[in-house]
Amino acid sequence: MKLRPFKLPPARTGSVLILVLWIALGLLAIALYFANSMTYEYAASDNRASGLAADQAIEGGARYAAYVLANYATNGAVPATSEYQAADVPVGDAHFWIIGRNPDGTPSSEPYFGLMDEGSKFNLNTTTANTLSYLPNMTVDFADAIVDWRSTNGAGAYGLNYSSLGYEDKNSPFETVDELRLVYGATMDLLEGDDLNDNGALDANETPLNGGNVSTPGLFDYVTVYSREPNFHSDGSSPTNVNTASRAQLQALLSGAGVGNAGGLGERLFRDRTSSGPAAGMLAFCIRCREAGMSRADFDKIYDDITTSRGSYIYGRVNVNTAGPAVLEALFMGHGVDQSTALGAAQSAVTYRKENPSNLGSIAWLTDALGTSSPAVQALAGGDYITAHSFQFTADIAAVGPFGRGYRRVKFIFDTSDGVPKVIYRQDLGGLGWALGGKLRETLVAER
Repeated sequence: MKLRPFKLPPARTGSVLILVLWIALGLLAIALYFANSMTYEYAASDNRASGLAADQAIEGGARYAAYVLANYATNGAVPATSEYQAADVPVGDAHFWIIGRNPDGTPSSEPYFGLMDEGSKFNLNTTTANTLSYLPNMTVDFADAIVDWRSTNGAGAYGLNYSSLGYEDKNSPFETVDELRLVYGATMDLLEGDDLNDNGALDANETPLNGGNVSTPGLFDYVTVYSREPNFHSDGSSPTNVNTASRAQLQALLSGAGVGNAGGLGERLFRDRTSSGPAAGMLAFCIRCREAGMSRADFDKIYDDITTSRGSYIYGRVNVNTAGPAVLEALFMGHGVDQSTALGAAQSAVTYRKENPSNLGSIAWLTDALGTSSPAVQALAGGDYITAHSFQFTADIAAVGPFGRGYRRVKFIFDTSDGVPKVIYRQDLGGLGWALGGKLRETLVAER
């Protein structure tokens, strides 16, 4: 018997085809789903790898900053930006930048790169309320509240009502600048100004407090708690105290430094001290030297080897070689100089520094720039307020991984006062957002 081929009815044949098509479509959808998931997973893995690369660049940047300080910040010197690289430094496929501040105080929409000198700022634990009150965007009440917070006499000098805030005032020295957030009357405008990401530049998303296109920094830019200057040499020996040295010691100091007419100058300085008393600070002694006929260059020769203080450390001096115009102006006004004179003196000092970078070996250049009889110089000569040495520096390091991904930012504060750079403070600033400026962002996006 001959068998005939079995055939499905036409309707059942169409159903199978549709079923097969649905299965194929489902498999295709699953394949596309997993392919899309793998694409996102690949991108996420790439971002994680870029983040890890940026993290390592941050650590590399911190080691690099320590190296720079160990080699170029000896004896209280401030490393010149020409001595090291602070922008677009490669670490493998990642790069880092050290965000700083322009010592000239020139406003900009792009950040300045370099180490920040903590000695260029006012120390919250030593500066008077009067001086603090003359800083930009400050108030007398908040300056008083700062002094009240650090006051060690119980309830403080002003008896502010911290109980309404749910805590008590500290009545002991500031440990960090961020502690200002707890001080009575603190506001973001006072502390941060319009620089929301703390990079010293006016970014596109930041609105100037005073209108125009000029940024108004907050108090964070002008204060520190870390300015400490050792009153001894790196080998442990003590400098010559010019307020107690004998005539022979003064003459030996000048002669050993190669100062001309050491015998005559030493004799006159000794007689000046006998008749006028001890110098109130280093600037007062500098004025005596200049009036005795010593040149700025000769004073520079002895500056590292003299002192007017007996303590092991000196706290709160402002480095006039690096302080910005706002700090210098407040410094002058805080010691009795009128605003117009203080503004002119600050501008003259900044201009002199910029035009004569090789003359900044000591504080003596200030007498050249302003004159020994200048009201600003005479006001500062009444105490021990200024220096040309710094031993604490901030390295605010931002980094990106390959192709500009994986942005990270960490602030390190180094102390070199014991001879070796040590990290004494570390803070993650990544949460403040992009801080490397709009031009660099556009460049990195274009390279992706």
